[in-house]
Amino acid sequence: MLQTRDLIWGLLFIGCAAAIQVQITPTQGEISVGESKFFLCEVVGDAKDIDWYAPSGEKILPNMPDIFVNRADETTSTLTIYHANVDSAGIYKCVAKNGDKEAQATVQVKIFQKITFASAPSPQEFNEGDDADIVCNVVSSPPPTIIWKHKGSKIQVAKDVRYKIMDNGHLQIRGIKKIDEGMYNCEARVMARGEIDFKMIKVVVNVLPTIRARLSEVNATADIGSSALLACDADGFPEPTVTWAHNNIVLETGDKYSLNEDGSELVIKDVKKVDEGDYTCIAKNKAGEKAEEVSLNVFVQPKITYLNNQTASEFDDQVTLTCEALGDPTPTISWSFENRVFTEGEQSLDRNIVVRSHARVSSLTLKNVVFTYAGQYLCTASNSIGQDNQHMYLEVRYAPKIQGRVTVYTWEGNAANISCEVEAHPGASVVWFRDGLQLPSANTTNMKLYNTQTVSYLEITPDSQNDFGSYNCTATNAMGADSKEFILIQAEVPSSPEIQQVEPFSSTAVVAFEEPDSMGGVPIIKYKVEWRLPGQDWTGSEHDANDEMTTITIVGLKPETTYEVKMSAINGKGEGESSPASTFKTEPVQGEPSAPILEVKIQDRGNTLKINWIKQDDGGSPIKHYLVRYKAKHVSDWKPEIRLPHNSEYVTLNGLDWNTEYEVHVVAENQQGKSEPAVISFRTTTDPTTIPDAVDGGSGLGTGAIVGILIVVFFLLLLGVDVTCYFLNKCGLLMCIAVNFCGKAGPGAKSKDIEEGKAAFTKDESKEPIVEVRTEEEHTPNQGGGGPTEPNETTPLTEPDGKTVKDDKTKGQTELKNATDEVKTVPNEAPQTNGNESKA
Repeated sequence: MLQTRDLIWGLLFIGCAAAIQVQITPTQGEISVGESKFFLCEVVGDAKDIDWYAPSGEKILPNMPDIFVNRADETTSTLTIYHANVDSAGIYKCVAKNGDKEAQATVQVKIFQKITFASAPSPQEFNEGDDADIVCNVVSSPPPTIIWKHKGSKIQVAKDVRYKIMDNGHLQIRGIKKIDEGMYNCEARVMARGEIDFKMIKVVVNVLPTIRARLSEVNATADIGSSALLACDADGFPEPTVTWAHNNIVLETGDKYSLNEDGSELVIKDVKKVDEGDYTCIAKNKAGEKAEEVSLNVFVQPKITYLNNQTASEFDDQVTLTCEALGDPTPTISWSFENRVFTEGEQSLDRNIVVRSHARVSSLTLKNVVFTYAGQYLCTASNSIGQDNQHMYLEVRYAPKIQGRVTVYTWEGNAANISCEVEAHPGASVVWFRDGLQLPSANTTNMKLYNTQTVSYLEITPDSQNDFGSYNCTATNAMGADSKEFILIQAEVPSSPEIQQVEPFSSTAVVAFEEPDSMGGVPIIKYKVEWRLPGQDWTGSEHDANDEMTTITIVGLKPETTYEVKMSAINGKGEGESSPASTFKTEPVQGEPSAPILEVKIQDRGNTLKINWIKQDDGGSPIKHYLVRYKAKHVSDWKPEIRLPHNSEYVTLNGLDWNTEYEVHVVAENQQGKSEPAVISFRTTTDPTTIPDAVDGGSGLGTGAIVGILIVVFFLLLLGVDVTCYFLNKCGLLMCIAVNFCGKAGPGAKSKDIEEGKAAFTKDESKEPIVEVRTEEEHTPNQGGGGPTEPNETTPLTEPDGKTVKDDKTKGQTELKNATDEVKTVPNEAPQTNGNESKA
């Protein structure tokens, strides 16, 4: 079946065989701006030339930039319009020629602009509070209709006066807020073509920074190597950057300043006074910047800058000491001398000491200078930050001043020192005189001089009454001289003490007394107390005197017996008169003894303890023995009880656990019963062989190595001791091997069995005890049994016959029952007397 087009062309060819015909395909054209399109010009008949003409009538030449003509064969030619624009619109004509024959056809080309977003950038940023103009420039032909949408909904400008669509299609938001931030849809429509397009635009709302200083004022102290921290907190969008400035200079991290990662904290290192001032914290982002001031107050500790030693002479009108100090706040300056503190104003009733201060300078004025002003003065500068102290020395030159006791007591044959104490500056020379003659003279042999820097001693040993009397000391220096008379007086024996009260017990009595009215010029060295049954001889004992002695205890008395007692005092001169006799009667037997008083003494080895006790009242019946038991406080079981003889005064506990608290009970027992236990607690020391952990980084030996070394050293010591014993005493492990394996005869046995109640000694008879027991006369009663406290260890030990107590060697053996292998006793072989008893 023939095509309609072919039929038409056939009819035309038949009817006009000799004519030329032209047709353009397509017959019309619409082109969007920027698009390209071509048109085909077809010629029927022979045509020598086929040309295209622009709407302006000009012939379109081949290879033009935007319009291209191409003749493909004898019957066709193509017109191509590239990247059409509005100027490309119009009627284009195709003309075919062959000699004098010509035919043409035209085509109308229409150019239209489709929707194009010429300018719709995303994102678009605005500052909060500004009138935002959201740009969306759209071009098309005909011009489009613009619709704005936000969060999926069309913006109704009639409902929200903040929104306005401008004539150019832009969207204006008055006083834009952070909540307006988001995606906006700019939609363009061309109703004539039903064309639609849109552009999503991101709107960002930047917020101006806000800034707040953590502290508006920061205090720091200068010159102590400290740092100051200045901090501010900033907020905004986008996140602001924070910088610091001081004196219009931006600060950066370095030797002086340090900033943290976000710049909010500024550390000023090694603060100095020059660092004081205002520091600006600046927060900046796209919305702008804000600044906040932080003040740094730098305080300075007081520093004394001027204080010099000074010299004056006694009786000068005045001398002024000056002290200057720096500091912020301005320091207060005060002065002190010995125990006196001087502040502002007059410091004495006689107005001789005055302090005046102005700003940072203080002066201490001493008027009518005396030698007692000499010495070390302290200047103290203080403020709220701290203080500074410095000393200065005031040297006062003055003539000698002699001091010392004017009267000195002694007796013939007893040396005495007359002391001439000289205060002088500069130092003085001292000379002694008697009756105008300088001492010591050539014919004096009983006088000697001893000089120190401040004292001259004249030692005199009187030979006769002529040596007593007046002696002159004269001191001289560059400032003047001074002399003083000293008197050497013959001493006398003291007067008698006054017995105030006698407090009797069953076997003891406490004598209270007052010291003699007259000492005789020299100190009392002993007191003598004597007692007797009425009509019998006196028994006495002497006791070393001390300042606090007001009572003396006499012991060894019989219960319910009347006695007489008298006292006398003894000084270097001799014994004075006795006091009138006082009569008293002892108390009857009371029963059980009183508990002893305990005292603990840690021995050289910290796990060995010596427990001393002091007998108290024996209840009128001799102490039979003492019972001792002890235990560690953290356990419930007691060690086996130790029974010690009546004359024991201490027990030594060996082999105790290190660093452990122990409790010890001591009970005294007589025939009437047992006393209440005396209790004492103590803690042993830390084991000295404990090896502390090595210090970090140290290179000390390990614990195992040290223990091994100690074992080897101990073994070598044992071997050395054994070899020594073999050659010197024919004993020890080597001797045992020689006897048993070599047939050598062993040494004679020197040891004896340890029996209950007997002393235990070491093999070399060193008598080193494990438990030592000091004994005293068993009949010595003690204090405090149920009544007033009786004398303790300061009481002399005496027999009723008045003789000083001495322990018999045969009484030194001890009793020991239920003893463990760590407890032994040793007898007292030496006579025991009270420490306060006279040996004169």
